Amino acid sequence: MNTSAYYLVEKKGPVAWVYLDRPEKKNAMHPPAWKDAPKIFTELDNDPGVRVIILAAKGSDFCVGIDLMEMMGELPELMEAEQKGGVKWKLLKKIYPLQKTITSMEKIRKPVIAAVHGYCIGAGLDMITACDIRLCTKDAQFSLKEAAVGFVADVGVLQRLPLIVGQGIARELAFTAKNITAKRAEQILLVTQVYKDYETLLDEAEKMAIQIAENSPLAVQASKDVLNFCVGKSIADGLKYVASISSNIIPSHDLMEAVTAFMEKRKPKFTGK
Repeated sequence: MNTSAYYLVEKKGPVAWVYLDRPEKKNAMHPPAWKDAPKIFTELDNDPGVRVIILAAKGSDFCVGIDLMEMMGELPELMEAEQKGGVKWKLLKKIYPLQKTITSMEKIRKPVIAAVHGYCIGAGLDMITACDIRLCTKDAQFSLKEAAVGFVADVGVLQRLPLIVGQGIARELAFTAKNITAKRAEQILLVTQVYKDYETLLDEAEKMAIQIAENSPLAVQASKDVLNFCVGKSIADGLKYVASISSNIIPSHDLMEAVTAFMEKRKPKFTGK
């Protein structure tokens, strides 16, 4: 596993924990945060022992967004006095890798559960909208903050958030840049569960991850693939795609195991084969 100055990776059975581990800066995203994520998530995706990933954070907060001061060295174009075409062209090419960082959490085959506590702002919100499931503590606060600091959110949240909460609420959050509470986040379906404290959050995230891991990896990963494909597609296109995926993964050892376990009145043990 890659070592990182921002992420801490721990494996516990079929569950991999990826912690944002820069607590002294409230997990603000500096260059290693952006550069290391694709490698880490790709490695976990390719690890046959890992079936589910939990994205959590150390310290008082999940993530307070981009560390602009640390990122200035990577994006000197932002401070160029002459904002001509050549400068803009260089900046454009640097935005794409930042988008890839967030997309790396979405595009892997394995489910990713975001476990959020404290502040989840800006780039932190980008990250969790690229995850499959979001849980949080009752003290969590969320903000699509970019409009308050003169940016347009450009690494994925404006594309993904409306799919989760709807266009009206997404626009409200983007235009006001206001903080919302965990209670409000649950009401708008940004998160699916709210827990009393950090320890409970991590316990419950692990329970959910294990519940997912006990199901057929083929079926879980194929379901994620189909759900991702269907974004922006017609129902007819989605039905054609899922028919292809379904015919490609069955029959399988997992399916035979499910039938055998049912007949033997026991819990199935899936291998993903």
